[in-house]
Amino acid sequence: MGGVGGVGGVGVGVGMGVIDSERRSRCRTTTEMSFRVDTAPAALPRSARRSLARMEVTKLEHACQIITEGNTRLVLDPGNFTRPVDVTGVVAVVVTHEHPDHVTPEQLHRILAANPDAVVFGPEGVRAALADSGIAVEVVTDGDHRTVGPFELSFHGTRHQLIHSSVPIVDNTGVLVNGRLFHPGDSYTDPGVPVEVLAAPVGAPWLKVAEMMDYVAAIAPSRAYPIHEATLSEVGLGMHTGRLREAVEPAGSLVVLRPGESLTI
Repeated sequence: MGGVGGVGGVGVGVGMGVIDSERRSRCRTTTEMSFRVDTAPAALPRSARRSLARMEVTKLEHACQIITEGNTRLVLDPGNFTRPVDVTGVVAVVVTHEHPDHVTPEQLHRILAANPDAVVFGPEGVRAALADSGIAVEVVTDGDHRTVGPFELSFHGTRHQLIHSSVPIVDNTGVLVNGRLFHPGDSYTDPGVPVEVLAAPVGAPWLKVAEMMDYVAAIAPSRAYPIHEATLSEVGLGMHTGRLREAVEPAGSLVVLRPGESLTI
């Protein structure tokens, strides 16, 4: 693993208890089929050709991730718990919700200054939160689809997970990238399709480990990596990651990425 150079679903209820074995089977079947395709890529439908393309996801601090295909990049959730995001080749930024650990005007201005043609996608709450910053946001919500550069994006979910009854619930929309990598934002959203790779939150004011384990077990990804860890100590991160591993394995595998490390998918 190496760092980057320069660099509709509904919310799943908690307490599921029993792992969705049928979905695990679908996920395994999808993964196995991807290795058995022997048709020339040019003869495949566009969606199938894209599924064969290699993507690299680089995890930065907390919720921010950079997905690269060729020389083109997609940035997810550049917030204030993340280093300044200085990258080129960016065609889009996806912001799952308005909380500052997922987006700040400063991060977006920095990205857009280097990539003036990049599009910012986010739910209505993100558009409203950034209205005074002069940053245009193309509003997306559950069931929407967008294609930008080599990235096919489908959006799932509408609401942030409950923090407390006294804290307003904001818009939250997760994103599935090229039908393979799902980032739920701050939610337990199930995209309703097999997930090859899951960016799994492991620490937050809204997160309970038992609920996180039930969610990940129900999604049953082939691979997962932990995100949203900035609120945890090293000891807490190790404990929560261990529980995440229990939920992912043995049907899938967990890859722990330190900030700046990458995973090829």
